[in-house]
Amino acid sequence: MTLATINPAVVECEYAVRGALAIRAEELKKEIAAKGRAQAGFRSITSCNIGNPQQLGQTPITFFRQVAALIEYPNLLDAQHRDAIKGMFAPDAIERAQKLLKAMGGSVGAYTHSQGIPLIRENVAKFIEERDGYPSDPNDIFLTAGASPGVQLILQTLIAHEKVGIMIPIPQYPLYTASIALFKGNAVPYYLEEETNWGLKLEELERAHTLGKSRGHDIRALCVINPGNPTGGCLSVSHMKQIIEFCHREKLVLLADEVYQTNTYMPETFPFHSFKKILMSMGPPYSTSVELISFHSISKGVIGECGRRGGYLECTNIDPKVKDMFYKVASISLCPPAQGQVMVDLMVRPPREGDESWEGYRGEVGRIYASLQKRAAQLAEAFNKLEGVSCQPAQGAMYLFPQIHLPEKAIAAAKKAGVAPDELYCMELLNATGVCVVPGSGFHQKSGTWHFRSTFLPPEEQMGGFIRSIQGFHEGFLKRYA
Repeated sequence: MTLATINPAVVECEYAVRGALAIRAEELKKEIAAKGRAQAGFRSITSCNIGNPQQLGQTPITFFRQVAALIEYPNLLDAQHRDAIKGMFAPDAIERAQKLLKAMGGSVGAYTHSQGIPLIRENVAKFIEERDGYPSDPNDIFLTAGASPGVQLILQTLIAHEKVGIMIPIPQYPLYTASIALFKGNAVPYYLEEETNWGLKLEELERAHTLGKSRGHDIRALCVINPGNPTGGCLSVSHMKQIIEFCHREKLVLLADEVYQTNTYMPETFPFHSFKKILMSMGPPYSTSVELISFHSISKGVIGECGRRGGYLECTNIDPKVKDMFYKVASISLCPPAQGQVMVDLMVRPPREGDESWEGYRGEVGRIYASLQKRAAQLAEAFNKLEGVSCQPAQGAMYLFPQIHLPEKAIAAAKKAGVAPDELYCMELLNATGVCVVPGSGFHQKSGTWHFRSTFLPPEEQMGGFIRSIQGFHEGFLKRYA
């Protein structure tokens, strides 16, 4: 195999959050391990390039890990161990583990139903009904190995030929451009408006759709990320209704990436509403005809169980014969990871008031959420104090996407080096401080603007030092290229 002989779509697709910056960060980690310190003087890499909460110290939820531990080693549930584990595991964790083990046939090491364990799909449906106030059918739910494989399953099915277009928001999460390229489709970009906290105008959807059709694209779907990645913006109900009306008029499948639905930091003014809820509230003809596929994941929120790979998608108004095709493709991979499915069950059915684990669970979740909310505001304030930087506040998600106005000499240096100007900035930041962020060019952005995406996941007690590192670098960068 050579690059000339393998699938060109594999060569051409790009995934910025694990691209050149992430590779360089790994090199620096090895250097630190070998020398005890990097030449620049920092002793660790702060990986703010990806929403990976537990890598940066977010504590797992105790109840969730207790259930997972018991499922992994069910011998602890045997009669001879019951007295021993009572002091280690909450009674409701023991009960949940027993029910889940029974539902999966006795072992987490066994294959499950390709669409996911039926009991867990039933619990997901109940969660959706409680969240939205409208019915949900377990047969419309597919458990997946995180939201990303669910998105890829749908895109792979939608992209029937090389003229198919998929509308995506810009800035976008690289999963979409990479997957569309991999399946040989066409990304049709529509631009979010930075000045209105990454809002969306109907006129922009219409412009992008018209332009895409003029270029010969057979536009089949519209992707929406809400709350937004990388922007942190949250859509208003009025904008959501406009999107639904647009999809109805243009006969587009609506793909709603809602993995950050519990990461909303201004809930009074910018609460989360699911597209399923808004669609159903609009009544016919929208509620009965607009094809909607929604995605959720255990990787985000206050759970942050990224490595377990769990999530789900829900189909609304999808032809049953098409759902059969989803099932066929899902069955090729046999089943999603069983431990990921377990965590989905815990996400949608956590301890409730009156349960033995309720107080502890509520306290853990409350502390994590409050800390994320505080760090989001703290980092946005710090970015806005930097010369030539403007940053919209995070209404949701786990990221900030500040715009940086770079000196002409820096832009010229980047051109000479054959990289985007914001990539030059981010690489120099990494080499100088050990802070790894992602250049805005990896997410696409409005022409002539430069950004970077940073999580606000470093531990609260480290945020001061983290901010000072960025401030010191930024001042030096501007002087160097003045």
